[in-house]
Amino acid sequence: MNSKGAPEHSDGASPTKKVLILEAARAFGKARFTPAEIEQIRRQLIARLGANGNTSEDYIGGVLEEAGMRVAWSKESQSDAAGRYDEEFADLLHFSTLAEAEMCLVRLDELFRKFQAQQERGGEERVREVARLGRRRAEMIARNHKVDPKKRAEKEEVAHWFGIWLETPDAFFDWLEVRKHSPEFQRTFPNGFEEEI
Repeated sequence: MNSKGAPEHSDGASPTKKVLILEAARAFGKARFTPAEIEQIRRQLIARLGANGNTSEDYIGGVLEEAGMRVAWSKESQSDAAGRYDEEFADLLHFSTLAEAEMCLVRLDELFRKFQAQQERGGEERVREVARLGRRRAEMIARNHKVDPKKRAEKEEVAHWFGIWLETPDAFFDWLEVRKHSPEFQRTFPNGFEEEI
């Protein structure tokens, strides 16, 4: 252990990627890991290690499997899904404002409809995984007491939006219009969709 209580190599080096992956995985407390959880672990590595933390989802899934943890896809289908859908989902989860969150959900919904029409079940599931990841990210920020209370309230709202879309995508945008005009929304977000610089 170092002075901060983090595990180290015996030579005093920083924890290896494998150690960090397993620590992050144990912190989830999950019985199995989906692409969304693996993506979160990947982002945690980048946050901890910078550019050196950039790691493929394949590698993370392999480390989890080696440690006896269940991964919710085969490596082959994971690589296939990544290759086929990465371009569609590149830089999709941006929601620093309510307007961006709405646009993010519009784009997710468009992709979902496109994959539905093409009967691409893998694409549909990838959209759902990205939406679940978006909801978890928003929830994480909403729970972070270091974040400005106004921003936390926005992220709590956005997490709710993702949850509603995941449950009832067909009714979501009608619901959202009603929600945006509700007295509670107007009180909580008096500037509504006026964007900050």
